[in-house]
Amino acid sequence: MQDSISVAANAVSSNVLAGQLYEFVDAGTAATVSVTGSATGLRTSFICGIPLINDQAINLQNRFPLVPDDIIHSGHLPGGRMVLTFRNTTAGALTAFWRVDL
Repeated sequence: MQDSISVAANAVSSNVLAGQLYEFVDAGTAATVSVTGSATGLRTSFICGIPLINDQAINLQNRFPLVPDDIIHSGHLPGGRMVLTFRNTTAGALTAFWRVDL
């Protein structure tokens, strides 16, 4: 699964995985989450049952993520709903690019 989302100034995006085919996963599912941003100032959080990534700064490559360069999480998930959000800390809109491999 992959896509991009514009994050307004000083805002938090909605869950980009909401409505995706694999929004909910079984315990033990192997996942690789990769993200990049269009400029500095974007942060990301990833939750799947428990917080796995909390407000971490991301690469500013202005392109879709490349594996393995832009991986922020790789491993087995505890199961449940996956939630991936982005927070913009700047005064202008930025684009977040994301990719989830299961």
